[in-house]
Amino acid sequence: MNIITLLLLLSFFTLFLEVEPLRTKVPLKARLPNSQISVMGFVYCDICSNNSFSRHSYFLSGAEVRIDCMFKALSEKTKEQISISVNRTTNKYGMYKLEIPSVDGVRCAEDSEVSSSCEANLIGSSISSCNVPGYKSTSNEIAIKARRDNLCIYSLNALTFRPSKRDITLCGGN
Repeated sequence: MNIITLLLLLSFFTLFLEVEPLRTKVPLKARLPNSQISVMGFVYCDICSNNSFSRHSYFLSGAEVRIDCMFKALSEKTKEQISISVNRTTNKYGMYKLEIPSVDGVRCAEDSEVSSSCEANLIGSSISSCNVPGYKSTSNEIAIKARRDNLCIYSLNALTFRPSKRDITLCGGN
């Protein structure tokens, strides 16, 4: 047998003898990427105390808000729960925000199997002319998931402060 025939036979047999590692089936849940979560909301001064954002209302910077979130992680063996409680101060646009980096097993609440919730509560206002709590707590949220960046945003309803006395000249007598 010549050397070329031997090499051809060896290469032919190695094609059939290649060993590939055994692939285990990974459940779909485990293959889904974790979400980076943002919790956000706004605080405004309800000048006319009418429980809505009017033309005289403005967003409050420097308002303090407490954010409490509870996320249930997906795990086949245990029931895991992650709780986060933080205080945040609103920026110049009246927005408060909490960024939660990707955590193993935590996914966006739009996934039907995931149970998560966030709540925001007013602590105080740095503006003395608008420091009486109006809407002081909210747990109403909208979960929005950006699939491309795997970002999950919990948008909470707005919280409000109002002045201690209503300005009749600005808001009318009602």
